[in-house]
Amino acid sequence: MSIIPRELKEAPDAFAHYSQKVKGSEIVQKDTSSPPTSGTMEPGIKWNVSTGLVAYIFNIARMTMKQRFRAPKRIVKACVSTAVVLIGLWGMPTLAADPFRDSNPRNIDDTVQDAFDFFFKEGNYKQAEAYLKKSESRQSKEPMTYAMLSSLAYLDQDWETFKSYGTKTLNTAQEMIASDPLRGNLYTAVGYFLEGAYDFEKEGPISALTKLQKVFEYLDEAKEIDPNDPELNLITGYMDLMLAVNLPFSDPSQAIDKLETYAFPSYLAYRGIAVGYRDLKQYSKAIDYVDRSMETTPSNPDVLYLKAQILRKLGQEEESLDFFNKALEKQNQLPKRHAAQITYEQCKLENKLTDGNRNCSKERNRIRKRGTDVAQKDD
Repeated sequence: MSIIPRELKEAPDAFAHYSQKVKGSEIVQKDTSSPPTSGTMEPGIKWNVSTGLVAYIFNIARMTMKQRFRAPKRIVKACVSTAVVLIGLWGMPTLAADPFRDSNPRNIDDTVQDAFDFFFKEGNYKQAEAYLKKSESRQSKEPMTYAMLSSLAYLDQDWETFKSYGTKTLNTAQEMIASDPLRGNLYTAVGYFLEGAYDFEKEGPISALTKLQKVFEYLDEAKEIDPNDPELNLITGYMDLMLAVNLPFSDPSQAIDKLETYAFPSYLAYRGIAVGYRDLKQYSKAIDYVDRSMETTPSNPDVLYLKAQILRKLGQEEESLDFFNKALEKQNQLPKRHAAQITYEQCKLENKLTDGNRNCSKERNRIRKRGTDVAQKDD
């Protein structure tokens, strides 16, 4: 069961009543009129939940595949991390195992399987991109190929490439509906989500409403086919959890249960739960789940970084610094903006522990501008 209230799917006009803009993580209301004193908007939508829902959804989604920024900027990762999670490459003769299903597995080409493992298991974005480009060169009919390429473009803030691959995700998913309705509908929702995230980034939340409605529509179609499907529950579990963490009066317990009970592969489900507990400030639970994820992905720099953040919140700063350093040992395989953010947080903690005076902002900006490889040569 999704945590999104039915009224939010069916009454988009309520949002238009209050024109909003997003500045950082803050939602600033432009309409000078006050919210209804009853606490509800006209179609019976709770004011506190509905105000800025679109902004939260597309802001949270901006996290794409990493736990690098603080809430509420966390869903083209709830959804691109999710939105970006898999299927099979059609039309290729060599088959590999379905990473989601033991029963009724889908055929997944070795190239896409390798990209998936590099992306999510190893945290090696550069190798993943190489395999995805190979899949694209074969004119892949697999929407996951384009969803993952879209998320990589997002990490580089290459907005037009992000949009282009989002549209390719949508088009290939729609072509898949006839032969695989569950995954075709699922990735049609993902495609609309990516297009909506672009609209949100460029034009603001109101412009994304139509795409958001489509996301709900096609997710519901997929749920009608098999509500217990592991791939579906991995994607919607991430989405529901990130929304529950960031929206007032939402209960994350259902989303956590969905991820733990139905989602697969487990290491991704555990990682999502760890992020949720981190953002809920339940750090003891967060460290438990990140450790579970690390049993399968012990050298993934994203997971090492996540553990470093949680340990810091637990007050275990020396151990936290050790995990920041371990993550940075693999910075060459990360997008440069991601490596820059880890460097910044590592620098701030090291300065605190050693009474140092490193210029953390300068180091972060250098890596963002010049790239990880060049930055390492200067060290």
